Amino acid sequence: MITVEDLGKSFALHNQGATIIPVLEGGKFQVKPGECVALTGVSGAGKSTVMRILYGNYLAQAGRVVIDGLDITKAEPREILKLRRQTLGYVSQFLRVVPRVPTIDVVSEPLLSVGKSEEEARERACDLLSRLRIPERLWELSPTTFSGGEQQRVNIARGFAHAYPALLLDEPTASLDAQNRQTVLTLIEEAKAGGAAIVGIFHDVEARARVADREIDVTAFTPRLAA
Repeated sequence: MITVEDLGKSFALHNQGATIIPVLEGGKFQVKPGECVALTGVSGAGKSTVMRILYGNYLAQAGRVVIDGLDITKAEPREILKLRRQTLGYVSQFLRVVPRVPTIDVVSEPLLSVGKSEEEARERACDLLSRLRIPERLWELSPTTFSGGEQQRVNIARGFAHAYPALLLDEPTASLDAQNRQTVLTLIEEAKAGGAAIVGIFHDVEARARVADREIDVTAFTPRLAA
């Protein structure tokens, strides 16, 4: 489902004479359906950079990133948008939504965008919001007014609403209480059982041990640390 080959990425520091900083070199891994792979490594090794390349936010300078048959290093923007809508989900640490849109609609939207009925989308959204302990009285309010923890849980609900065949998770259990942490880990296990190929960053060691099948140390892809 996910194949990364000879991945390379560098950044140009335009405010420092266009100095080129190599970040990744020779990155290589695969993730099969139903498998969760955890990216590990010291702070600054490039874990978040790999995730952003996988999602198409950063363009790699070298190598291939193939997700469900599409090489996103060469794909057109419309192809990447289609991939995100149908195939590739991303649970980031931060909720970014249009202000004043009700929470129930925020969580329902990924299902509506792939053709599910409004009834089915709202039913799934209600189930996830309930499981993640977002009070029902808040569902018709915009999540932009919520606490940080509530926003994180809405973000998780939105990310798991559609059964994405591939899923990127950036610290999904960070700052959660014990009950909600268990719920998120169960959601990850359910996604794996449904065949999702998952790449995640988990600083929560116990959570990583529970859901990850393998670990990939991104430090091995970082030329400035290997020198």
